[in-house]
Amino acid sequence: MAVISHWFDNKTFPGTSGNTAPVTNPATGAVTGQVALASVEDARAVIDAAAAAFPTWRDTSLAKRTQIIFKFRELLNERKGELAEIITAEHGKVVSDALGEVSRGQEVVEFACGIAHLLKGGMTENASTNVDVSSLRQPVGPVGIISPFNFPAMVPMWFFPIAIATGNTVVLKPSEKDPTAAIWMAELWAEAGLPAGVFNVLQGDKTSVDELLTNPAIKAISFVGSTPIAQYVYATGTAHGKRVQALGGAKNHAIVLPDADLDLAADAMVNAGFGSAGERCMAISALVAVGDIADELVAKITERTNTLKIGDGTKDSDMGPLVTKVHRDKVASYIDAGENDGATIVVDGRTVQADGGADGFWLGPTLIDHVTTDMSVYTDEIFGPVLSVIRVDSYDEALELVNSSPFGNGTAIFTNDGGAARRFQNEVEVGMVGINVPIPVPMAYYSFGGWKNSLFGDTHAHGAEGVHFFTRGKVVTTRWLDPSHGGLNLGFPQNA
Repeated sequence: MAVISHWFDNKTFPGTSGNTAPVTNPATGAVTGQVALASVEDARAVIDAAAAAFPTWRDTSLAKRTQIIFKFRELLNERKGELAEIITAEHGKVVSDALGEVSRGQEVVEFACGIAHLLKGGMTENASTNVDVSSLRQPVGPVGIISPFNFPAMVPMWFFPIAIATGNTVVLKPSEKDPTAAIWMAELWAEAGLPAGVFNVLQGDKTSVDELLTNPAIKAISFVGSTPIAQYVYATGTAHGKRVQALGGAKNHAIVLPDADLDLAADAMVNAGFGSAGERCMAISALVAVGDIADELVAKITERTNTLKIGDGTKDSDMGPLVTKVHRDKVASYIDAGENDGATIVVDGRTVQADGGADGFWLGPTLIDHVTTDMSVYTDEIFGPVLSVIRVDSYDEALELVNSSPFGNGTAIFTNDGGAARRFQNEVEVGMVGINVPIPVPMAYYSFGGWKNSLFGDTHAHGAEGVHFFTRGKVVTTRWLDPSHGGLNLGFPQNA
C-alpha cells in the first residue's frame, strides 16, 4: 500500500520513524494509503532544509520570485482537476466543491503575484541635512503552516503563496486525514522552478506539530483548526518566541428578519449549512428566525433539503460523506442529544440512503427546529451538516445571541432593509459579516479571520495583514558624504 511521505529538497523523504496512519476514502471506508508519521528527527530534517534554503531565497530578486509564482499559477490552472480528485478521494467532498476550493486558494496565489507592489517601502529625502530615511519589509525566516482536514488545498494556500513571495521558506504540516494534496502541490512548486528547500511538507501528528512550535529555526506559525488546539498552538508558539496567527473554531449565526426574501434565505441556508457536509469553519450552523417567519422558512428549507442527493463525491451528488467514521459518529451524537433535549428533528440525516459504499461515513443533512441556547447542538461547534433553528421575537434578541457567543468568525443577516443591515454590520461582534451573503469569505486582497475565540493572535490571513505577518519592518537612516558612481553601459536595463 502506498505511503504518503514527507517532502524536502524537492524530493520525497520517507522518514525514519517507521510509524504510519491509515488514509481512507470516506465514501467507501476503504483504506487507500498510509501516511508517514514523523519522528522528532524526521521533523528536524525537514525544518533544517527550510532553514538552509532561507538565505538564498531571501536574497532572490522579487522579479525572479514573481516569475516562479506566475508559473505555479499557470500549472495549477492547467491541472486543478487532478488536485480536486485527490481532495475528493481523501476528504469526501464532491468534485465540484473541491474545484471551488482550489479556485479560492488560487486567488491568493494571484494576489501574491503582485508582491513587488505590496512590498514597496517608503522614503524621506533630506529628513535631516544630507540624511535620508527609508523603510522596508523583509521576510521573517522559515515559517510553519499547520492546516486542517476540511480544506487540504485552500487553507494552506491562504498562507504559503504570500510567505514564499515575501522571501520566506515554508514547512507545511497537513492533516493526517488527507495528506496527499500537500505532496501534489509540492511537486507542482518544483515543476514551477521553486528552489529546493523553499517549500517543504512535514507529515505527522502531535510530534510534528510540537517540533514546529518549539524549534528555534521556525520563526512564525500559521494555524487553522479547532479553538482548543488554536489556544495550544498560540500559547506554545509564542512561549517559544514565535509570531503566531491561530484561527480557531466557529458557531456562525444567520439572522433572517421578517422582511427578508424567504426563498433567497432558504436557498442560502441549505447551501451554507450543508455544503461540504458542513465541514467548514464558515458554515452556517445556527439560523435565527426573527418574528413570525419561522414556520414558513423551516418549510422552505425542508423542501429544498429533501431534494439533495447524498453520495460518492465522484458521482452526481450534492453532498458527500463526512471525513472519518469517528467524526461521523460524533456529529450524529449531537443530533441524538438535541432530540433528547426536546428539539424537533425536522430532517433526520441519521437515516440517509446514500449513493455510495455501504461502509462510507454517511450522515445526511439535518434540520433541527425549536432549539434553545442551552442545548449542546447550539452551544458546540458540530462541524457537520446540522442546521439548528432558534426562534426569537426581535432583532435585538437575535443580535444578542450572536454577540454573546464565545466565537466570532462569521455571521450573516438576511433583510431588504438597508438601515437594519447597516446597523447590524456596525453592532455585531464578528470578524466577517455577510449581508444577504451566507458565507462571507473575503477575496484574497482582503483579510480572512474572526474575533473572540475564533482567532488567537493579532493578524488575519492573506490580504495586507498576511503580507505584514510574513514580513518585518526595518527603517534605514543614510548619509553619504561623497556619493558617486560611474562606468559605461549602453544596454537596456533589465530585471534580474
